Amino acid sequence: MIKHYPYKSLGSANHGWLKSKHHFSFANYYNPSRMGFGKLRVVNDDWVEQGMGFPSHSHRNMEIISFIRSGALTHQDSTGNKGTTKAGEVQVMSAGTGIVHSEYNRTKNPLTFYQIWIETNKTDVTPRWESKKFPTEQLSALTLLVSGYPADKNKALFINQETRIYGGKLAKGTVFEHNIDHQAYILASAGMFKVEDNSKIIIMNTGDGAEVTQSTTILLRALTDCEVIIIDTIN
Repeated sequence: MIKHYPYKSLGSANHGWLKSKHHFSFANYYNPSRMGFGKLRVVNDDWVEQGMGFPSHSHRNMEIISFIRSGALTHQDSTGNKGTTKAGEVQVMSAGTGIVHSEYNRTKNPLTFYQIWIETNKTDVTPRWESKKFPTEQLSALTLLVSGYPADKNKALFINQETRIYGGKLAKGTVFEHNIDHQAYILASAGMFKVEDNSKIIIMNTGDGAEVTQSTTILLRALTDCEVIIIDTIN
């Protein structure tokens, strides 16, 4: 079963330097029917003005993933980690026992990225941060970016949850099947593509989201050059 959430239906926030679309309830946006999707708690589609960002603030017992769509995000935290994650790269932060961090756009161009929060399956772990570059060329299928499964530890960034996050750029006309282990949330990072399961077909445009439940396989068809992210997590 597929449920489509067009970009215009999402929650919104405009702070001048930060413009955000919320796929689920967050901060001043509250929708009791959109409190999360299984262990997936937050998906924010953020635009950050050059030179601006999120000053130091704390988190605890949450897995936070940032997928950089354009520009670059500079991270610094209370455990001594510091680094810049660029377009086509992903960073993960396990907040664990508690971590204070800041995230800034230190470039001269706007930054766009997805901020994804996933509830942890292990509380009070040692906080950690890491980032990784993944293929930015057009592919015939999606790349595994993030995983909580030990079998994937050598090819994906690790988080403390039974979740796999896939992503990548697809050329117009690309068609492939994608298997789903649990339930999936799909993000249209760029372009237009079609999603089909055994009961429904939808067309997704840039910024849209979609929930896939009760399906073990979906068919994706790129209608234009596009970028797709799939978050496969437990309920």
